[in-house]
Amino acid sequence: MRDWLTASAGDLGRGIGAGDIDPVDLTEAFLEAIAGHEHAARIYARTTPGRARAEARAAAARAQSGHRLGVLDGVPISWKDNFDTAGVATEAGSALLAGRVPDRDATVLVNATAQGSVCLGKTHLSELAFSGLGLNPITATSPNVNDPAAVPGGSSSGAAASVAFGLAAAGIGSDTGGSVRIPAAWNDLVGLKTSAGRVPAKGVVPLADSFDTVGPLTRNVEDAALLLGLLEGSTPPDLPGATLQNTRLLVLETAAFDDIREGPAQAFEDAAKRLERASATLVRGTVPPLAEALAMSAILFSTEAYGLWKDVIEAAPDKMFPPILERFRGGADFKGADFVAAWRALLRHRESYAAATAPYDAVIVPTAPNLPPDAQRLLSDQDYYVTENLLTLRNTRIANLMGLCALTLPTGTPSCGIMLMAPPMHEARLLRLGAAAEAALG
Repeated sequence: MRDWLTASAGDLGRGIGAGDIDPVDLTEAFLEAIAGHEHAARIYARTTPGRARAEARAAAARAQSGHRLGVLDGVPISWKDNFDTAGVATEAGSALLAGRVPDRDATVLVNATAQGSVCLGKTHLSELAFSGLGLNPITATSPNVNDPAAVPGGSSSGAAASVAFGLAAAGIGSDTGGSVRIPAAWNDLVGLKTSAGRVPAKGVVPLADSFDTVGPLTRNVEDAALLLGLLEGSTPPDLPGATLQNTRLLVLETAAFDDIREGPAQAFEDAAKRLERASATLVRGTVPPLAEALAMSAILFSTEAYGLWKDVIEAAPDKMFPPILERFRGGADFKGADFVAAWRALLRHRESYAAATAPYDAVIVPTAPNLPPDAQRLLSDQDYYVTENLLTLRNTRIANLMGLCALTLPTGTPSCGIMLMAPPMHEARLLRLGAAAEAALG
C-alpha cells in the first residue's frame, strides 16, 4: 500500500480496473498518510474524509459490477481551497473569507465527481491566490519537497505539496500568472496551465477573471492529460506514439533569461540538449512585442484583482498579510481609461506573438528563473520579497498574457522546470509534445 502513495494516478486507476486495488483501501491509505504526516496541517486546510469514503465505496461498487466511469474512477485527489465544496469551508487562504461555506460544488468538482474521482480535501494556497511564492503566514505556508527552509511556490502551494509528499495522487490548482506551474516546478512535478475559458471556472474563488485558469499538478504528463479530461468531463487527449521528430521549438529569449540564476539556467540548457538528442530542432529567437506586454503586467493583473476585491479588502485590511495587501492596493493606482488602453494594446501584442511563433510547434523557456527563496528571509526582508515574487512569475506570466496553454516538466535538477507553451485551445497538441519531451528528459 505504501507504493500507492507515490504511484501515478493513471497507474492507480488501471490497478482498480484490473481488480488489484480496492478504491476503499486506496482512499484509506491516503487518509491515514495525511493523518500521520508531520506537515499535513501545512498542506491541507481541511480534509473531507466522510465524502472521500462515500465516493470510494461507490467507486468500489462500480468496479465490482464492471461499470467504471473512467480510468480515474476511484482515484483520490486534492483540491486547492479556492474551489467551492458544498457544505465545506472554502476560504482561499484568507482570513477575509473565514467561515465561508458554499452551498454547491464548483463546476469542475462536479465534473470530476461525476467521473468517479475521490475528493480527499482542500489544500492551502497563497492568500487569495495572489503570489507565486506560496508564503502565507495568515493560514499556512506549505513545505517544499526539496528544501525545508524554502517556500513551495504558489499560489497552488498545498496542491503541489499534497502530490510531492505522497498525500494525493494528483492535485487541482488554479493559475492566473503561474500558480500551477511554479509550485509544480519547485516540487518536481508536471503542471498544466489550460487556456483561459477552456475549463469552467464557475465556483472558483476568482483573482482576475480575465486570466484565471484551472489546471492539474501531477506526477507525469499522462496524468495531466487524464486530469484535463476529468475537469472538462470529456475524453482525455491521446498520447501514445508522441515523438519529437520533425518538431521545431523556439527558445524564447525575450525577457525569459533576464536575471536568471545559475541553477535554472544550467538546468534549462541541459534539458534543451536532451530535447535536441531526441530529434527536436531548437531555434533561439526573440518576440519584441512580448516585452511591452510584460511591462503592462501591473496594470492588467492588479487593477482587475483590486476591482474584484476592494470592498472586501478595505472592510478589514488588517486581516491581510501586508505584502499581499500592498499588491492588491497597487491596482488602485491606475485609471479606468489606462486599463482599457492596456487591454487594447495586449490584444495587439497577442496577434504579433501568434504570428511570430506560428512556425514553431511550441515555445520553450525555463519555468522559473530562480530557485525557491528562503521563507524566513521573505518574511523579514521586504525588498527581497518583492524582487523574488516578481522574478518568480516573470516567465510563467508570458502564457497568461498571451492567452496560451502551457506545461511545465521536471528537468531532473531539483526545483528546476522547463516550460512548453502552445497556442490557446491546443492542449492536446501540447500534451503530446510534453509526453515526448518527458521521455527525452528521462
